[in-house]
Amino acid sequence: MKLYYFYDKKADVLYFSEGKPSANSISREADNDIVIRLDPKTKRIKGFTVLNAAKRLLKQQPIELPITVKLTPSQ
Repeated sequence: MKLYYFYDKKADVLYFSEGKPSANSISREADNDIVIRLDPKTKRIKGFTVLNAAKRLLKQQPIELPITVKLTPSQ
């Protein structure tokens, strides 16, 4: 699994995606400026977006994600 990330400084948004981002993903808003992206077929979480990312870090606000992650070794 490759984890892609991108920070948009102008918008202050941090994007994370498992694999290449897809326009077909379903977005669901979570608490505290977090948007989760789901695979439309499997409903698995494929990525997330953190709004106001730098502002959170400056205030030392933790980013709590409402997800559980299973890590597996790469082949």
